[in-house]
Amino acid sequence: MILYVFIILAVFILFLFNNLTNALCLKNDIPKERQAKLFASVNFYITVLLVIGYIQIYFNV
Repeated sequence: MILYVFIILAVFILFLFNNLTNALCLKNDIPKERQAKLFASVNFYITVLLVIGYIQIYFNV
């Protein structure tokens, strides 16, 4: 049960951070070449944080 809730929240969090990253790219006129690297980095770091958070919840509950 916790896994399903966590997956739904994780998808929402990734969507939210992608929207924020897109707003940053548009506001600062970041070139398209750098945008791909920026999105990849943000998605990687957020995914790592979400996995670590799930592991902490799984082993503490």
